Amino acid sequence: MTRTPLIAGNWKMNLDHLQSIAFVQKLAWSLRDAKHSSAEVEVAVFPPFTDLRSVQTLISADKLDLAHGGQDLSAHDSGAYTGEISGAFLAALECRYVIIGHSERRQYHHEDDALVAAKTVAALRHGVTPVVCVGETAEDLEAHGPSAVPVGQLAAVLAELAPDQEIVVAYEPVWAIGSGQAATPEQAQQVCAALRAEIETALGAEAAQRTRILYGGSVKAANIAGFMKQKDVDGALVGGASLDVDEFSAIARFPKHVGTV
Repeated sequence: MTRTPLIAGNWKMNLDHLQSIAFVQKLAWSLRDAKHSSAEVEVAVFPPFTDLRSVQTLISADKLDLAHGGQDLSAHDSGAYTGEISGAFLAALECRYVIIGHSERRQYHHEDDALVAAKTVAALRHGVTPVVCVGETAEDLEAHGPSAVPVGQLAAVLAELAPDQEIVVAYEPVWAIGSGQAATPEQAQQVCAALRAEIETALGAEAAQRTRILYGGSVKAANIAGFMKQKDVDGALVGGASLDVDEFSAIARFPKHVGTV
């Protein structure tokens, strides 16, 4: 089964709505000039909530070959939850994806595996594909070894899913994020293979084969080739490098400048 690679740009708390409009226009032009197609590599952007309507309007009106998504969502559909964003709101803005369980949400907002699982179910309830983030800190790695913590985090989500439900998994070693020191392609492959095995155990072989697993953590144009040559790495969740149009475009165009993967 062929899995279309996904390159996702998480802009975090950067770029206002005007900056996002300019960025999306430049990114779309860059990809179009390079004759890029989403059938070859899907590209998605995840701007702040305040930018989503502007980005959606631009992508829709100009028929840009890009997807967009939210950086988080509430486990609740509606009600007295000040500051929360419902999956229904994201669906109304034509969000294809939403990031759930990012390491910064787990660390700074104390989101545990149960909440991440509930948010995943909420996203699916509204037809938005969750990008479920899992990963270990340096302390986790030393105490438990590679893959144990991210596999455990994913297992908590998989326990709430049916085999036919679609998710994307993003492995982001916390020790690599923003450090400039990415995991090696071999390290990424080892963990991504373990995550795929966990999906097969929980949901079956078909689900495991179709589910895209991304790597995130100091990804850039100079190292994307090594990751994309790995059997179980199906794309990248890009942080800082996604704020540079030329760099992000080069990452998305990896098949053209790294050869067959």
